[in-house]
Amino acid sequence: MPKRVLRQSMLALRKSLAPVEARWASEAIQRSFVESEGFRNARVIALYAPIRGEVDTSDVLRLALDQGKTVLLPAVCGDELRFIEVTDPAGLRSGSFGIPEPCLTGKAVAPDCADIIVVPGVAFDLAGHRIGYGKGFYDRALHHLEGTGRLVGFCYDFQLVDEIRGEPHDVALDLIVTEKRIIHPLG
Repeated sequence: MPKRVLRQSMLALRKSLAPVEARWASEAIQRSFVESEGFRNARVIALYAPIRGEVDTSDVLRLALDQGKTVLLPAVCGDELRFIEVTDPAGLRSGSFGIPEPCLTGKAVAPDCADIIVVPGVAFDLAGHRIGYGKGFYDRALHHLEGTGRLVGFCYDFQLVDEIRGEPHDVALDLIVTEKRIIHPLG
């Protein structure tokens, strides 16, 4: 299935998810993630601020801050994605594409410094490929970290498909967490 068609289909499915179901699934995904060894050992975690029905990350953000971890959130600056340290989620402001972003006056941190980077997406496959919104910000920012064990995707289980035909610039994930399972991609 072409990426454009798959993207539209998944966005429609995600939009139709009842709020109570989305909340339950998001809580289950976040709970599985924070119970993982990767989260426990991480000192620097990059998350995303959810939009358009994406899996929530607010529980992970609060717990990470409570545990003294450094938390980074992305901010779009021109054609690039920068990761900015967040100390107070209340300081997020609507940025590019209406996505809550940290103030650009905050401390920018290279993604290489993150122990874990949680990446959003519209669709995912068992090999770790993902489809985003089509702008390529995460692919450009994280391509050099592919295969390092740091890239994690959060998604609802229905967002998993058998195969996504990736392109050379697409970044593959090292781990995918859904409300039903944790996938270690086959590669």
